[in-house]
Amino acid sequence: MDNPQPVFRALADTTRRDILVMLRGREMTIAEVAENFDITRAAIKKHLTVLSDGGLITVEARGRERLNRLNAEAMAPVQDWLRFFDAFWDDRLAALKTAIEKDKT
Repeated sequence: MDNPQPVFRALADTTRRDILVMLRGREMTIAEVAENFDITRAAIKKHLTVLSDGGLITVEARGRERLNRLNAEAMAPVQDWLRFFDAFWDDRLAALKTAIEKDKT
């Protein structure tokens, strides 16, 4: 499994999670993203850098603009990590169910 740490770091902030939701529909410039928040454009740029470092977005230069696009495939390491815990809890709940059914009889 790939190291999910950069992705978790990127997802740790609500502003960055909100940006990802915005980018799910279309690519956006820094200015377009910044219009949706009450923080400076420089702060938005920093958030976008963290998202890019985590691989959650890709940035493409088109002329003077930098277009930010969601890269949902980068969530795979996080999904793999969460699947481990899904399996853990499935096993625990199955054991609990067995114990309860055994106790009833």
